[in-house]
Formats: sequence, structure tokens, C-alpha cells
Amino acid sequence: MTAVYGANASGKSNLLDGLAFMRTAVRDSFRRWDAHERIPRRRFRLTGGAADTPSVFVAEFQVDGVPYTYGFSLDDRQVLEEWLYSYPEKRRRIMFDRDRGEIRFGSKISESSAKLDVLKDMTRENALLLSVAVQLNVGFADRPYSFFSEALSFSGPFRDDSPQLLNAFIERGEGNRRRVVDLLRAADLGITDLVVERARAESALARSMRQEFENDPESFARSAARAGLDVKNLEDLDLVLAELQDFRVKTMHVGGEVPFDLSDESHGTRSWLRLIPTALEALDHGSVLLVDEIDSSLHPLLTARLIGLFRDERTNPRSAQLIFTTHDTSLLGTMLNDEVLKRDEVWFVSKNDAGASELYALSDFRPRSGENTERRYLKGSYGAVPLLDHQNFVAAARGER
Repeated sequence: MTAVYGANASGKSNLLDGLAFMRTAVRDSFRRWDAHERIPRRRFRLTGGAADTPSVFVAEFQVDGVPYTYGFSLDDRQVLEEWLYSYPEKRRRIMFDRDRGEIRFGSKISESSAKLDVLKDMTRENALLLSVAVQLNVGFADRPYSFFSEALSFSGPFRDDSPQLLNAFIERGEGNRRRVVDLLRAADLGITDLVVERARAESALARSMRQEFENDPESFARSAARAGLDVKNLEDLDLVLAELQDFRVKTMHVGGEVPFDLSDESHGTRSWLRLIPTALEALDHGSVLLVDEIDSSLHPLLTARLIGLFRDERTNPRSAQLIFTTHDTSLLGTMLNDEVLKRDEVWFVSKNDAGASELYALSDFRPRSGENTERRYLKGSYGAVPLLDHQNFVAAARGER
């Protein structure tokens, strides 16, 4: 469990964007990135020379109980470094190290030298070796690749709102529909049932997505990437929208006989409905769910109950993880006499003087037992809060600044 707090524009979403970029690069750099085009990275724009400064990405994770460290650095044109280490017996085992065109494989790699030579030859300067290795059936790539391609899921306002996604989850397993309905009922939303039907006309969500893409394609592409969608142009968008048109989800309410469209529901209901399939998928498979602004339109008690599903071994026997950003300070305290977040699960993001985001833990401050964490955070004891002076607001509203 990891909760990330910070002021608006402090970089919380960029943390999730970084993981989303790693996933996209691992999955698609060999198959989909053009050999003659720039690497689609987002550069830091607040200092001079950003175009010449490499971007560095590192992740530590476990697959089947084996810890891994994987990372890479790149600029607009090429992968500068890439490395993969495993720790099967708590000792580092080098799988490979890459420094531009120089690639060194560890002594424990079981593949033949001929196969590794082919892997070297196939790896372009703007593609990740891990992305190439899995296509060539190189054994050491399977587990780390599966982490990025299968174990990471992102909740956002695109794929996760899709009736297609909800329908796919319902059809994937017996009893899934009942689980979704029961979680809607448990949330005290007045919903008694779901109706899933085919739709011929373009959905309101599809129209909204098309409009958002036309208004700001770059911002849309970043948000879509967090939801696992690769949308670079109108052709990509049309493929996504074609899926969105297949199904329409409606809700039945207490005492009602006429189903409601999702557009008739509150933002809170829609937020809860889009979280349910991704949360249950993560719990079922022991994967990592990353949610940006988990508290968006949700009551704090409902957010706490979602966190509780990941905390309870009965609903999370496979040790799924939940990583989320939030502004809801009530989660730092207790609800119904229960501690919602443990001290080592709380992190903060704050911008330094250069405008770069820095991530640090609540545990760094060594809070005392019984300390009112919520109050101390709002008072600025841990940083990561906006500096808001009332007189500045008054002067600005009066046109005096």
C-alpha cells in the first residue's frame, strides 16, 4: 500500500506517468517505435539544456518471489544505458548490462552464445533490449517483461470508464457480475443491479474522448497511456472508440423499473464503478493497481473501504498492491476507530527550487505514536502543501497585484 500526497502540480501524476512510460517502452519500443523517429519521452522543461539531459527510469519489483532491479536511461535518439539484475538468493545476479552499443550478459544466463549474439544484433539503438529479448523467447526476459506488461494496471478516465472493460471483466469469470453488483450495493449508492446491452450509436464517453483529443492531443495521449492505451493520432483513437461502441452499461435503482444511463449517475458513482473492475482484477491476480486521485468524487469512508480490500487477506490472498495519489487528508487519521494508512505507507511529493519533483516518506520525520498526522501535514510540518496566503488571494481578486 502506498499513498502519495502533495500540492496541485507538485508532480504526483508524473510519478504514475513515469511507470506508465516504462511499461510502454518495455512492451512497444521494439515492435512499435519507429527506427527513424525520436523516442517519445517527456523532457523536463524548467531548466536549460533539457534536450541533452537523459531521462532515467528505475523500478524494483518481485515476480514469483524473486526480486529484480530494472532500469534504463535514454535521450531523444537512443537508449544510453539499460540493466537488469535479479536477487534469487539475496545476492545480485547480473542478467545484462548495456552501455550504448556495448552489451554484457551475466555468467548465469542459460541461453546459447549464438542466441545472445542475435539478440545483440536485433537491438536497435532506440529500442530496449528487454523489449527485443521477449520477442526472441530469451528466457531471462519472461518474468520482468510480465511484470510490466501484465502486473501493472492504471485507473484513469479513459479505459477504466469503458463499458467494454466492465463487460470484459464480467465475462472473464463466473460470479464476476455478482461481485460488481454487490460492491455497488455495499457502497450504499441505491443501485440494485446492472444491465449490459449492445449499443450501435457512439457513446457519450466516445464523443467526449474525441473532443478532448482534438482540444489537446498531447495531454490526451499522456492520460491514455496511464490507462494502458497507445493513442498517438486519430487512427489510434478510432480503434479505441470502435471498442467503446460495443457495449452500454445501465444501472437499476431501488424502487425503479427504468434503467439509468451512466451519464445520469453522479461523478462519485461513476468513479466507484470504474474502480471496481480494475481493483478486483488486481486482487484476483496479485498485481499492482495505480490510481491517480483515488478520492476523486468518492466519500472518504468509501475510499477507506477500497483500501481495506487490499489490506484484508480474505480479499487479497495474492498480495496485490495499491498505489495511489490523493488530497484526502482524512486518510491520514482514523476512521471508525481504525487506522486507514500505516506510517510507512505515506509518501509526499514536493517541488524543489529548480521546479523538479522530489519524493520522500513520512517515516523520514519519525512521527511519534499517536501524533496527529493529518493536522501536522496540513500545517506544513512535512512540506508538500501549497503556500496559500489569504491576503494574496484578496489582492488578486481586487486587481491589486
